[in-house]
Amino acid sequence: MEFEAWWLILFPLCFGLGWLAARVDIRHILSDSKLLPRQYFEGLNHLLNDRTDKAVEVFVDLARNHDETIELQFALGHLFRRKGEIERAIRMHQKLLERPELRQFERQSAQFELASDFMKAGLFDRAEELFAKLDDTEFARAARRHLLDIYQQEKEWHKAIETAQQLRDTSHTYQHEIAEFHCELAVTAMTRSQPAEARQYLQQALAEHRKCVRANLLLGELAAGQGDHAGAIEAWLRIESQDHRFLPFAARQLLDAYDKLGRADEGTALLKGFMTSYPELDMLDVVLERIAATENADVAFDWLREQLRRNPNMPGLIKLLEAQAQAAPPERRAEIDTMLRLTQEATRGLSMYHCSSCGFKARQYFWRCPACNDWECFLPARGQTRA
Repeated sequence: MEFEAWWLILFPLCFGLGWLAARVDIRHILSDSKLLPRQYFEGLNHLLNDRTDKAVEVFVDLARNHDETIELQFALGHLFRRKGEIERAIRMHQKLLERPELRQFERQSAQFELASDFMKAGLFDRAEELFAKLDDTEFARAARRHLLDIYQQEKEWHKAIETAQQLRDTSHTYQHEIAEFHCELAVTAMTRSQPAEARQYLQQALAEHRKCVRANLLLGELAAGQGDHAGAIEAWLRIESQDHRFLPFAARQLLDAYDKLGRADEGTALLKGFMTSYPELDMLDVVLERIAATENADVAFDWLREQLRRNPNMPGLIKLLEAQAQAAPPERRAEIDTMLRLTQEATRGLSMYHCSSCGFKARQYFWRCPACNDWECFLPARGQTRA
């Protein structure tokens, strides 16, 4: 390929065109920046320095004097809501919706923000109405997520199921949530003495999520309440294949069902077997009480020492100290009581259930965390924390 002399002209020409384009862009940017009021940069500076109150004052004054700043009014409404000034946020977004020049997307955006204001204010009916109107818009999915939150807070479980089914996709199947919604419906039916309806809901829960432990726990309660103790045992034993860590939740009920069937020894042997197979299970108290009641305290004490030898743990040590304190002579009891008290204080956290999502701690188990509202996020063993 031969070099042509006229190609030399192309290099300075291309350089000149690039320089000219850059100058045009810079002049355009500078021109636009001069159109922005000085207050805009003042408010922005306040925001960057976490002086939200000052920023709001500046932006409110700016919006008052420049009605065309629609984006600024959206930002103000969001700031008001974040600061907890819900009434001001509502007024700002209502004022936006009254503007006839809004484009369709802007009107829908204002509607979504106003619905979010109503939701934050606890006006769920008004929020639901506005979110529902966004069904066929670009805000549909976000609106449905908010609707799902509303239905859960209002305990409208049928609507929650329908909305979760609309939201499900490859990133989130919502099977855990939908199964829990069916369980909530089952609990309501059981409270109203409607066992057939409750059983149907629980079967739907298992069809949605076959590892839904709560469904089998409730099926066992339902069967036991109708005198079907064999059916109750069958339901509770299915928990082992779902998640054996939840077996302690049915331990006392299992023993009661075996007692009613005249198979008390079989029930005791079953729980002992669970403790051998799964030494981490939180059912030490139940088995100890059972052995002490059916045999005697010495046998229970020997069984506890054997368990501690196989699986040393603090709850077992506390039980051992309690047993020793009861059997100790008066001159040694004060010493053992002191060790017991110090051990209990040092392991106070072991008596709490922990949410694996947000770390919230509670003395009772929750299927839905009161702090972060996630379902099935509490770890089933007391004292157990996230890895």
